[in-house]
Amino acid sequence: MNLRGKASTVTAAGALVVITALAVSGPPATALAGPATGTAGTGVTHEENPRVPEGAVWTEAYFPSSDGSGVELHADVLRPAHLPPRARTPVILSVGPYFAHAGQTEAEGWERVGPSARFQDFIDGSRLMARGYTFVMVDLRGFGGSTGCLDWVGPGEQADVRAAVHWAATRPWSTGKVGMYGKSYDAVTGLVGNNLKLKSLKAVVAQEPVWDMYNYLFSNKVPRPNVTGTPNAYNSIATIPAMADDSDRYKSNAAYEQSHPECLSDNLTNNNEPDPNSAYWKARDLAARAAGTSTPLFVTQGFIEPNTKPEDMEEYLDNHRGTERGWLGQWEHVRGNDTDADGRLLMGRAGWFDEVMRFYDTYLRGIDPSVSDPAYAIEDSLGGWRAQKTWPVAATSYGARLSDGRYVDDGGATTLADPGRWDMERAPRVEPLSRTEKDTAKLGTAAANSFWSWSTPASRTLRLTGTPRIALNASAAGNVMVRLWDVAPDGTGTMFNENVALLERKGRIAFDLKSTDWTFRRGHRLGVQIGTIDTGRWRDTPSGNTIKVTNARLALDVQDPAFDVPTQGDRSPYLDRYIAANTATLTDIGRGTFPLRIGRRAAG
Repeated sequence: MNLRGKASTVTAAGALVVITALAVSGPPATALAGPATGTAGTGVTHEENPRVPEGAVWTEAYFPSSDGSGVELHADVLRPAHLPPRARTPVILSVGPYFAHAGQTEAEGWERVGPSARFQDFIDGSRLMARGYTFVMVDLRGFGGSTGCLDWVGPGEQADVRAAVHWAATRPWSTGKVGMYGKSYDAVTGLVGNNLKLKSLKAVVAQEPVWDMYNYLFSNKVPRPNVTGTPNAYNSIATIPAMADDSDRYKSNAAYEQSHPECLSDNLTNNNEPDPNSAYWKARDLAARAAGTSTPLFVTQGFIEPNTKPEDMEEYLDNHRGTERGWLGQWEHVRGNDTDADGRLLMGRAGWFDEVMRFYDTYLRGIDPSVSDPAYAIEDSLGGWRAQKTWPVAATSYGARLSDGRYVDDGGATTLADPGRWDMERAPRVEPLSRTEKDTAKLGTAAANSFWSWSTPASRTLRLTGTPRIALNASAAGNVMVRLWDVAPDGTGTMFNENVALLERKGRIAFDLKSTDWTFRRGHRLGVQIGTIDTGRWRDTPSGNTIKVTNARLALDVQDPAFDVPTQGDRSPYLDRYIAANTATLTDIGRGTFPLRIGRRAAG
């Protein structure tokens, strides 16, 4: 038997796509012995179908969504082969768009029908079957073997998550205790599960989620370049055809969009509403809807990752009142166990599966762990790891008063490239400053389309943490971009944070930047650049107006690294690539007008 197919690791060059797909080539499916699908009453083992993980028995199931819409959901169920069919086990559940039998984001060339290999790394790496857990993969409406129209984490998909948790908890082989596991889109559905406050949902593991669905397509009413590419990508995933040896029921459900073309056309237009306060986006604001939730939550987030960015993460975690665990650091869109071609862990921290299973064993089985894991393990921008009881922890919080200035909202010399298909599994591998952006940075305060404020040099090493927030008065309508730079004494600057907003009229505006964890060495300065949107990372319409900015304040949380509690972890490989791609030589650096300082220590 030959194994071939899509790569399940990220290359040393840092390719962003992390799609676990291992295709089995060999004789045609019709010549293989054993049942073709998991619809047989006794299920299908690995020995009968090599697409089934070793030690598992695969069956398929169908059940209705919970909103009374008539949507039928499809599930692939993997049960421990060494247990009786009705032995009661806790259930790990993943709900998402990537579980089609033919492939995750496209047909992957499988020769035979079988359950998705998306999380076979987790099943194998955690020894999930041997531990006596059941793993269930449920197709969201419109995907795989489920009917219905795509709903971009809206009320329909939230109803699917509710139905999936309830179904998994009420099977005769279930203990009634369910955990959720996912990365990217199926991490988002884990956040949805927490928000639904479901009694049977006992733990959620969410790697690199989107915390507010609006932010994946817009930033403060400015569209991102994937505003059309992402809906197109999910339309393509939703229309992956069934395999020849899928059951008739699966085939019929997979073809739902053929008789309901409005599903695809509506998906292209429904989520193109630029107003974050619309009813459409309020229903998908997961951070706001997390208020009062308490499901134990284990998350990962790359502060500088170019795909699912840390926007509204702090709000979500602040609103969540339950136990929290997290790995936060300087990586791209990867899983906790992913490695590069040289075997280096892409998050830099060892023991992902062991720590995840201690988490699940605690909350799904009531087993006290023999190892004490930190609540939060955090890698800062110098590549060092520390443990914290919560995140963020600040010694000082203050508002830095920035310089007044003006800029021409001309869009720079940016050429916006068509990003093509862009789903949560496929996005830019790194977002470098363009040559135009670097040239603008070299001009420093002399540039017409931005102006700068500078802090005084840091008198000691300190860290910006949490979520910086900018507020300013603008004299005219247009667009505004705010960037934060770490500026060394020799004038070398690294851009480590940015966000943009539409200025609909003159007046005051306030908005968050991305959550961050960036350490400044002694003598370094914070540079704040305010100006036009001169990058291809947004699809703005320049106004041409000269915009005067006054009374600008930047809210900062500052942490003292002197009190760091070290924990194990290595420098994540992506950090050096990011710094190289986002560093420029700054000129005309002015006098510092606000402090970069630490006050008294905060507990934590």
